[in-house]
Amino acid sequence: MHAAVYRGRSVVNVEEIPTPSIRPGEILIRVEACGICHTDLKKIEYNLLDPPRVYGHETAGVVAAAGAGVSKFRSGDRVVAFHHIPCLKCFYCQRKTYAQCPVYKRVGITAGFEPAGGGFAQYVRVMDWIVDTGVERIPDGVSFERATLVEPLNTCLKAVVQCDPQPEDFVVVLGQGPIGLMFTMLVGRTGARLGATDTIAERRAISVRCGAEFSWDPRSADVAAEVKRLTDGRGADIVIVAASAPGIVEQALACSRPGSRILLFAQTSAAERIEASGADLCVGERTLFGCYSASVDLQKESARLVFGGELPVEELISDRLPLAKIASGFDLALHPGPKSLKIIVQPQRWS
Repeated sequence: MHAAVYRGRSVVNVEEIPTPSIRPGEILIRVEACGICHTDLKKIEYNLLDPPRVYGHETAGVVAAAGAGVSKFRSGDRVVAFHHIPCLKCFYCQRKTYAQCPVYKRVGITAGFEPAGGGFAQYVRVMDWIVDTGVERIPDGVSFERATLVEPLNTCLKAVVQCDPQPEDFVVVLGQGPIGLMFTMLVGRTGARLGATDTIAERRAISVRCGAEFSWDPRSADVAAEVKRLTDGRGADIVIVAASAPGIVEQALACSRPGSRILLFAQTSAAERIEASGADLCVGERTLFGCYSASVDLQKESARLVFGGELPVEELISDRLPLAKIASGFDLALHPGPKSLKIIVQPQRWS
């Protein structure tokens, strides 16, 4: 099969490698679509993990084979698979901090080499504990491309549940890329007033269609002043940092009120550093916290929201590329154009 193999030094080559063999309890998925996620791009750009690996974890496809003992799935089933599933027994699982579970930290899907998601390949091997609780069927009539959004929507839904916006709250989402727009959709369902920021005009326009009442360009608008004007001088009750850019956390602090909650969602690289006034947090009684990866508790709900059409997630898909052009997909994700949002790789297409 063909796969996009990370070889170190930020290099990814499309190569021919063996199709994975499966063991009892496992399934083999023919990958029809896989979204490009900035988490994987950071791993490639900053060489965070040892090569070789095949990345890609927003994976949807068709069961090509089922190992001995698998009764939940059979060849031909259309599925989406989560690459992390917790043990549900350990110290962290008992506290529902699933992303810190040692089993959760083990990636359970591979296209070969050290497991890393594998979705940028034509086939992936899904290990037994993922098969047990981490695979969802795709309903008839739902595209594979749409189904790839179940996992990223889950991560955003988990964060929104933690933020717990109330109808009387004013929420600001900084960044309106695909993840930021998912936040806008989800927060918009809570009844909270909602402002958004992005430097790309087309993304600001989409944010309004997705539920934002206000949408500002942070280069030309004084976002903090605008938010305070709309909140009787207080500032936002909740700020969600859905992008990674110099100064963005400081901007979150500036537009938040005393006693507010500020969620960091995009700061996933150990190389990233933030600076904050201790007094803004301590004297201002602000809560600064992070949220990372998906929640097994929200897996069914995230699938329902994507599959049921309740959210306009299909509007986020801007580009569909064959595996051979994955390098251009990476470049577009890192340097988005006016209309580029979610980029989907289709490994079964070659040109």
